[in-house]
Amino acid sequence: MLELLDNEYDVIVAGAGPAGSSVARFCAEKGLKVLAVEKRQEIGSPKRCGEGLSRSAVERMGIDINKSWAIHTIKGAAAYAPNGNKVVVDFDGPEGWVVERKVFDKHLAKLATDAGAKIITKTEIADVRRDTGSVAVILKHEGDTRELKCKIVAACDGVESRTARILGLNTTIPLIDIASAVQFEMTGIDIDPERIELYFGNEIAPGGYAWIFPKGENTANIGIGVRRPLSKKLALDYLKDFIQKREGLRKGSIIEVNAGGVPVGGLMENMIEDNLIVVGDAAHQVNPIHGGGIPEAYVAGRIAADIIKKAVEKGDYSKDTLSEYNKRWWEERGKKLKKLWELRKVVEKLTDDELNWLSEYLSGDDLVKIARGSGYFKLAKLLMKKPRLVMFAKKLLF
Repeated sequence: MLELLDNEYDVIVAGAGPAGSSVARFCAEKGLKVLAVEKRQEIGSPKRCGEGLSRSAVERMGIDINKSWAIHTIKGAAAYAPNGNKVVVDFDGPEGWVVERKVFDKHLAKLATDAGAKIITKTEIADVRRDTGSVAVILKHEGDTRELKCKIVAACDGVESRTARILGLNTTIPLIDIASAVQFEMTGIDIDPERIELYFGNEIAPGGYAWIFPKGENTANIGIGVRRPLSKKLALDYLKDFIQKREGLRKGSIIEVNAGGVPVGGLMENMIEDNLIVVGDAAHQVNPIHGGGIPEAYVAGRIAADIIKKAVEKGDYSKDTLSEYNKRWWEERGKKLKKLWELRKVVEKLTDDELNWLSEYLSGDDLVKIARGSGYFKLAKLLMKKPRLVMFAKKLLF
């Protein structure tokens, strides 16, 4: 397969998930010569995702809904406090979809190839080195090795991004800002097929939450995310306990298991170096409240492509030129995500009794606004009513 590649590209993208496909697509649409390299043999598998995608996320991504991957429509949500108190959100029409990532990610990759990008799978970036203004990228595929040249490398290879580290950018994320997540796809279970369900509590999922994302009448993704040092046991054990306590889930069958780390904070002020731009989970571009990263990665990829195009036109791939990516991303998305990061730090300090108390006063609309980065004032006013929480409330207002 390596013999099918050209010797030189404008951009080589490490990873062909949503971030990598976005960079590849928008760079190719701008007339750049692009290669995306995916180490896995199948794009979209394995997944580290609940597979939920909101209507607002789809709109921000600028893609059309396709029933091949948007397999189930969601019309509402329910959030459960530790005592079981339920806050319900209902919408007039479809508010989102549960997608099939194995199909969805391939769809995003096809959008990139339709634009003119080249993608190769089951191929590893073994090494990267700067070479008098350009970059030498050494690829490995089933024992074969080949060196290619490019002007800019886009590191879209996930939270463990090796490519960024090789080129001198430390993307290490603090332990407190990464969630350990485990998910079962289950069938033969009793669920509300039109509503996602979220469960909060320090006994249920310390530092995170449990979720039920329907994929049909009796099939759903059942998952949990927790964070150290708040959690006292493995995420898998929390998930087993969650299912065991619910007869409607306990009776079901597990047809797929997924696990992995999800960044929920640790936003990076700097995401570039000479000849390098970092996008998606590799840059910790994830909503710190719910851990959703697909739309963030796709939007960041579009921004990155704009900056890459300018750099190629100037013939200048230095950190100074690429630094516009930092400025634009922080202005368009970073400031809002940082506020959500601060909110997450507040919520994780609340006791179960305090979470139960809040559930009596917050409506479904309030929760939606908060998750999208607004609606802090009402939450802060509530927190102000309890002396212990006053200092937390102030963090939301300033």
